[in-house]
Amino acid sequence: MVMSIFTKDEKKAEASSGAEAGARPAAGRRRLEGKTAIVTGAGSGIGRAAAIRMAEEGAKVCLVDLKERNAETVERIITAAGGEAIVADTDVSDPARVEAAVQEAVDAFGRLDIVFANAGINGTMAPIETLTPEQWAHTITTNLNGTFYAVKYAIPHLKEDGGSIVVTSSINGNRKFKNFGGAAYSASKAAQVAFAKMAALELAQYRIRVNAICPGAIQTNIGENTHQTDEVQSIEIPIKYPKGSQPLAHRAGRPEQVADLVVFLASDESSHITGTEVYIDGAESLL
Repeated sequence: MVMSIFTKDEKKAEASSGAEAGARPAAGRRRLEGKTAIVTGAGSGIGRAAAIRMAEEGAKVCLVDLKERNAETVERIITAAGGEAIVADTDVSDPARVEAAVQEAVDAFGRLDIVFANAGINGTMAPIETLTPEQWAHTITTNLNGTFYAVKYAIPHLKEDGGSIVVTSSINGNRKFKNFGGAAYSASKAAQVAFAKMAALELAQYRIRVNAICPGAIQTNIGENTHQTDEVQSIEIPIKYPKGSQPLAHRAGRPEQVADLVVFLASDESSHITGTEVYIDGAESLL
């Protein structure tokens, strides 16, 4: 005979918590059924993969991106598969446009449950001495301020029924500091993790969970918004790597692999996870 260590009251509380926080969905029910999500940077890379994956799991998705044509392609993919999506042409560094995008999602779908603050840039890679204040500000404003705006303007809507916020940070600035010339990028990524932890504590009372993901090398087009100056060579330190920079698979990860993690953190399956950064890099940052 197995003895239970829980009292009757504790069992009731556990059952209530499971019902409110959401245990696993019933058989045949998709993991994000009935939920609405906002995805920033949804037109390409991780954002695109996550938006499509969320829609596959039943979420209605607001695709937030400055490159509207790319986002419209993602919209067509989702709707062709029977999902629901809208596009909000938005520069995440502009608070007024981010606020308008959040409201557009709520107006279209009637609620908000998930925020994937994913938009970001590498920006200018340069020694701190030659990095201009404008170059520094551009990276910080896009990556860190953009995350703040997406979370800030979503909170009033998420407070109604609770929800999940996922922030795309990076191994850079958290576990890895070998990206020479990337002071602004790494600073923004470290700050995103700290912000997510502060937000997790502040918003827990509303049943809003906040987590950060820290990808390593992923097959995306982020290189298109990267400008590396010649001066970076003057500060580089030679590093000898073992064969293969991603020990688990010996290649960069795929956006779809990151999307699977995002869906997990957005779903009720992660109902007791908040204030946590999750590394998804095939052990790259452990070298």
